[in-house]
Amino acid sequence: MAFELPAAVGWLVLSLHTGLSLLCAWHALLTKREPRSALAWIGVTLLLPLGGPLLYLAFGVNRIRTRGLHGRPALPLEFGYEQAEDAEPAPPDVPAGAGGPGGPIARASGRISHRPCLPGNTAELLHNGEQAYPAMIEAIRSAERYIYLSTYIFGARGAARDLIDALKAAQRRGVTVCVLIDGLGQWYTAARARPLLKEAGVRVAEFLPLRLWPPSLHVNMRNHRKVLVVDGEVAFTGGMNIADYHCVAGGGRNRVIDLHLRLRGPVVGQMETVFAEDWHFATGQALPEPAPAGSSPGSASCRVITDGPNEDLDRLALVLLVAASAAQRRISIMTPYFLPSRELLGALQAAALRGVQVSVLLPGKNNLPYVHWATRNMLWELLQHGVEVRYQPPPFVHSKLLLIDEDYAQLGSANLDPRSLRLNFELNVELYDPALNTLLADHFATAWERSRPVTLTEISQRRLAVRTRDALCWLFSPYL
Repeated sequence: MAFELPAAVGWLVLSLHTGLSLLCAWHALLTKREPRSALAWIGVTLLLPLGGPLLYLAFGVNRIRTRGLHGRPALPLEFGYEQAEDAEPAPPDVPAGAGGPGGPIARASGRISHRPCLPGNTAELLHNGEQAYPAMIEAIRSAERYIYLSTYIFGARGAARDLIDALKAAQRRGVTVCVLIDGLGQWYTAARARPLLKEAGVRVAEFLPLRLWPPSLHVNMRNHRKVLVVDGEVAFTGGMNIADYHCVAGGGRNRVIDLHLRLRGPVVGQMETVFAEDWHFATGQALPEPAPAGSSPGSASCRVITDGPNEDLDRLALVLLVAASAAQRRISIMTPYFLPSRELLGALQAAALRGVQVSVLLPGKNNLPYVHWATRNMLWELLQHGVEVRYQPPPFVHSKLLLIDEDYAQLGSANLDPRSLRLNFELNVELYDPALNTLLADHFATAWERSRPVTLTEISQRRLAVRTRDALCWLFSPYL
């Protein structure tokens, strides 16, 4: 005999689904900023019995506010967060071109980011784990007061273990050590740093940890920032996680090439403030305010730009649009994941059509093949308007770099895809430093010369099955 649910139970399930579906659809209607996103989520919640509302609650709801959360006092914004109401004058002896510290990109970025562009910094480029990790360990070993570290992935083997040991030694000698690891990113490595650090008494927090109770199912909205601040004197940021695969000299199969920055000067205070906000959000604990920045002989003017699904939403996207629109001679983009918004796509097309040299450098073999396939579905839109695209040979290049003319550079954790620019918490640094920007331009040019051009013919002659696969991946690009 077939098992039948009592009629009352059936009506209860139907009523629960109807009520929850209507509530979720109403929430999507009121909160989504794009009509396509709102319509898609409304369809999911109404058409999938119970599963639709559950998917929406897990993936579609943004519950994040990092300032003034649940009645907690918002962190003060006085250390480098002043609204840049007026154009910022260029420092002496620095040309105020379109991408210079007194140019239109800097003025717009100040208004968008609510942070001033600070002169008097030194910025040093670090390649891969071979250069970045020893520099970071040296800074940790010299710490006298505090160490603040935030990362997406923190492994516990090879070079990563050396960094763990340096943090533990700092804790033993009385330095305040605070480590913030993303709640999802920490599971990307089999050997994890968090248990080893906690055993040593290091203050370790997870950013939005995944758990069933109390419910915390934020698969999206991850903290993708990479920040190390030591004593308010030196800071590191860029695209590198802390894992042994960033050491590429050994020739391992899964090597990852990347760039990082070592910074000194007033911009360190801006980075420290960002860490303090993230730490407060994750733990409810307030860290001491950064000390006023001291004088520095550095020639770099710098600014931190944060982005995330909170009050910082769309800041990086807006700065990128301004930068592409203001470029006069060249736009150089190096990124591992390239799924630009329609607005940024149009800005790059328009720049190429008005004679700007637009160059996009992507990895030839991606660690996320479905992102690579989705990108190939839209490359023809750039190629047909004169944008040049090339694929870098292996190993996988994870660097994120933007160069505008000879004046402006941006380097950090953000990729040019919806996940970085809409869902993740990201941090990039603007760099106005002729010497460093020349070094970055040379690095880009060297990588460009050894890379393979992508042609419109190659893209248009893909087999039908491949085009279908690429288009299906592109269809889900907002969630990749």
